[in-house]
Amino acid sequence: MMTGAAAMVRCLEAEGVQVLYGYPGAAICPFYDQLAESALHHVLVRTEQNAAHAASGYARISGRVGVCVATSGPGATNLLTGIASAYMDSIPLVVITGQVRSDLLGRDVFQEADITGAAEPFTKHSYLIDRAADIPRVFKEAFHIAGTGRPGPVLIDIPIDMQQKTLLDFVYGDIPVDIIGYKPRTQGHGLQIKKAAQAIAAAKRPVVCAGGGVFSSHAEHALRALVEACKLPTVTTMMGIGALPSAHPLYLGMLGSHGCPPANKAIRDADLVIMAGARAGDRAMAAPGQIATRAKVIHIDIDPAEIGKNLPAHIPIVGDLRLVLESLCSIVNATAPTEWVEAVTDRKKRYAAKVIPPVDGYVEPKTFMRALSRAMADDAVLCADVGQNQIWSANHFEIRDGRFLTSGGMGTMGYSIPCAVGAKMADPHRQVCAVCGDGSFQMSMMELGTICQEQIGVKIIVMRNTRLGMVRELQDNQYHGVHSGVYLAGSPDFVKLAGAYGIPARRVASNQEAEQALAEMWADDRPYLLECTVDPDYPSL
Repeated sequence: MMTGAAAMVRCLEAEGVQVLYGYPGAAICPFYDQLAESALHHVLVRTEQNAAHAASGYARISGRVGVCVATSGPGATNLLTGIASAYMDSIPLVVITGQVRSDLLGRDVFQEADITGAAEPFTKHSYLIDRAADIPRVFKEAFHIAGTGRPGPVLIDIPIDMQQKTLLDFVYGDIPVDIIGYKPRTQGHGLQIKKAAQAIAAAKRPVVCAGGGVFSSHAEHALRALVEACKLPTVTTMMGIGALPSAHPLYLGMLGSHGCPPANKAIRDADLVIMAGARAGDRAMAAPGQIATRAKVIHIDIDPAEIGKNLPAHIPIVGDLRLVLESLCSIVNATAPTEWVEAVTDRKKRYAAKVIPPVDGYVEPKTFMRALSRAMADDAVLCADVGQNQIWSANHFEIRDGRFLTSGGMGTMGYSIPCAVGAKMADPHRQVCAVCGDGSFQMSMMELGTICQEQIGVKIIVMRNTRLGMVRELQDNQYHGVHSGVYLAGSPDFVKLAGAYGIPARRVASNQEAEQALAEMWADDRPYLLECTVDPDYPSL
């Protein structure tokens, strides 16, 4: 016999969970009491939202389901932004929340919130446990749902009395998972794959658009095999950055409103677009309907709801991207026309060769991002926040054999630092760096405490321009230059702030200084904060 709380811990252990991120409170205390007796490593974040972001970073690098925990009421509701961010970017999470006693539900007692109802739009599934005996089955199903099909967050809400009740029996490993209505299709339809192969063979101007689904399905090698076999020029969405190395001769860059001209030009001129694990979102394609009228579209996605949602698909293929690409590669016999490949790759070379002028008295961000990539190992992880820093990173940081992590679908400011914490803990031997603006840094700077407490060797770069740069640009372009609510007066001295946590830090105001600081930053694996002073008027593109 064991309590429900003990069963929760046993379930996590059975799933091979090693790290979880959370913040305790009264309604989840029975679980924490049992957690103290376990080998599971609990990381105390400084606010619950960052528990979800850290679990997200851990999941993206480890390839496993991330786990975060919070108490009822405000603890649970503070998780919502992190849950929504994971949902939009298809990150597998199991989110555990404490809840008030079962008999008090719906009576507006202290720290009661309907978290299953609040999170419903942002979860693959949610559970409110009303029988302690159901805990093993629910955990088994939750991990299965989170990590299969299109990955995403699953919420388990557990009243405190369910944690305290006794289970007469505990069975986990032998529990069959057979959920009515949940049968993700993994194998693509053979006839559709054959049609795709024929379309590639007939195309004169083919382009692959790779998205975050490449990483969700571990399809990097399969994508590269197809691209190289057929000589297919390739662009990525922001979530797909790194699907091909940045320097790959067939890679043209990130497309979209903040992408690079060679990628956008190629997708506009294409007669065949192969959407590989990518949504045709508004930020990636300003007018996806226009593309569909000019080009035939092959759309491969494990989620049938995504196919045809934003972009009409002439050849839809529902299935696991890796399996579909492997099947496609085995039968396709085609090579993109040489003149097309030469035209698009030459355009990329000319764009890359453009000289970026320095900015006196400031760090020039594009040059800095290139220097940062040179200073980091081939398999390094860059966690970019949201704002101008995200665009500079996406377009100018070179991915070789590493990863680019950011909040793409939700665009959540404050994501980079907790994400970097999770990523570094998932693979401590890899270099991990968070890049943020002074606005986004102040949304998660409290996690310096977590970094200090856990001695996590993440590096943090703050691009300081004293304003919310992306919003200010929007106000310049669409609101007649009226700047409202965008100036960050009163921000602290970030170098002194880092010092208060015992974290080495430095401020630089030129690219020459920055390169010297980067060498200092990577001299060891301790945490480090580098503040780069950036021209307040410097644009995103």
